[in-house]
Amino acid sequence: MPEKETLTPNFVENAVREDLKQGKYVNGIHTRFPPEPNGYLHIGHAKSICLNFGLAQHFDGMCNLRFDDTNPTKEDIEYVDSIQEDVQWLGFSWADRKFYASDYFPRLYEYAVELIKCGKAFVCDLSAEEIRDYRGTLTEPGKESPYRNRSVAENLDLFQRMKEGEFPDGSHVLRAKIDMTAPNITMRDPVLYRIAHTTHHRTGNAWCIYPMYDFAHPLSDAIEGITHSVCTLEFEEHRPLYDWVLDSLDFNVNTRPRQIEFARLNLSNTVMSKRKLRQLVEGGYVSGWDDPRMPTISGLRRRGYTASALRDFCDRIGVAKSNSVVDVAMLEHCIREDLNVKAPRLMAVLEPLKVVITNYPAEQTEYLLAENHPNRDDRRYVPFSREIYIEQEDFAENPPKKFFRLKPGGEVRLKHAYIIRCDEVVKDDAGNIMELHCSYDAESKQGGATAGRKVKGTLHWVAAATAVSAEVRLYDYLLKTDENGNVPEDFLSVLNPASLRIISQAQLEPSARWVGKGTHFQFLRKGYFCVDQDSTPEHLVFNEVTGLRDTWAKVQKE
Repeated sequence: MPEKETLTPNFVENAVREDLKQGKYVNGIHTRFPPEPNGYLHIGHAKSICLNFGLAQHFDGMCNLRFDDTNPTKEDIEYVDSIQEDVQWLGFSWADRKFYASDYFPRLYEYAVELIKCGKAFVCDLSAEEIRDYRGTLTEPGKESPYRNRSVAENLDLFQRMKEGEFPDGSHVLRAKIDMTAPNITMRDPVLYRIAHTTHHRTGNAWCIYPMYDFAHPLSDAIEGITHSVCTLEFEEHRPLYDWVLDSLDFNVNTRPRQIEFARLNLSNTVMSKRKLRQLVEGGYVSGWDDPRMPTISGLRRRGYTASALRDFCDRIGVAKSNSVVDVAMLEHCIREDLNVKAPRLMAVLEPLKVVITNYPAEQTEYLLAENHPNRDDRRYVPFSREIYIEQEDFAENPPKKFFRLKPGGEVRLKHAYIIRCDEVVKDDAGNIMELHCSYDAESKQGGATAGRKVKGTLHWVAAATAVSAEVRLYDYLLKTDENGNVPEDFLSVLNPASLRIISQAQLEPSARWVGKGTHFQFLRKGYFCVDQDSTPEHLVFNEVTGLRDTWAKVQKE
């Protein structure tokens, strides 16, 4: 787990502190992160993970990991494994406190029986559509189910038979008996249990009835001794039902869980719905849940985002009571700040243009000293020879004004090396530029007689004889948006066809061949890159993490 830090003060932390001041929860603070195993976690979940585990850490308490596996039609062990990997990668540990709602199925069933016995739940035969019709609207009260006044004995018998698999899916549900005229529609006799003859990934076919989230969640919290059930704002209207379940089953108000809602993370240029992310995966619009263009934690990790950058981002955006949209540039700023300190520098030419230095000895290779990081003392040696590569965009035959890169007759300095002058442009029969012939100032490297001679442009380069080829994947936003970064509901209609650009023959320094997967570099003048999981010594693959241009820093400065 990350080192204990002082949380940025927020209303959730203040609420916990006030509860402690009032003498509640004398056994300590206990939170939980309760994901549904029906998809991969995204960056919005990272905010919840950091908040729940961070609260427990801040108050010297505990945080559980609990899988809300109450809907077997959408759940899979693949998602369980990925969620655990994501939480651990972010730097948090649940120790021996990993639980599943399915652990409590027998107890939840007994709690439901108890509600039936005290006249607070009944078996209803209305279809799902009829239940919606009976529920009413925000301006009209609902109607009571014709089955609402069944006797306790009949309800117990029917519920038992539901459990034993006697009835088909959709034929019966167990509903709470609350108030069909309640202003809060959630309280109009909500469904507590439904029938689903589906194999569960943990319990197999032991059960064919499954509790609804609104029933299972408060009771799972209470069973585990959770003190603060922190959830996103859309559950605010469900809080009265959360409290009703615990009240109806006589849980002590001073020790039972308290639900607190906070605003979920909405990120510009991004969809944050698991349903929509699933559409992208299952529709083949991306390569998988860990596609580096996805806002999933696994996608961000593969692209090269660091756990410390995501934690920093979650801390900076804070915890609010009202929904808002965070500019994705702030997320990019966090990873850029993190990698600026950590990532060693490397020269990589993405779109090569060959340069022949005509007055350099043809068979000679020398090794020039280059810094690995401007703020560290470690150095590396970079091979230099007669033929090198520079970026195609770093040369212009007819340059615009204030073009300080290479041009006919112009001079530039090669980073860590010499000053060169362009003497000749070599073209093919079609007029395409094939290579440049240049001459170098042999005394202009570090320590030479003309090392201090000033020229306006400095270019990165790679020696052709020792360069290694690599595949470099450049990323743009997956979705096109309006000027405010908003994504329309029909998000598939604004997929960006240029969200991935693959450069197959980039040329890198030879030291890049032996770096491990997940290693970060700053490619000089290009941006931050990370070695992809597909990479091998024979076929290097780098993902672009983010560019060097920091729009968020500019906004902050302004």
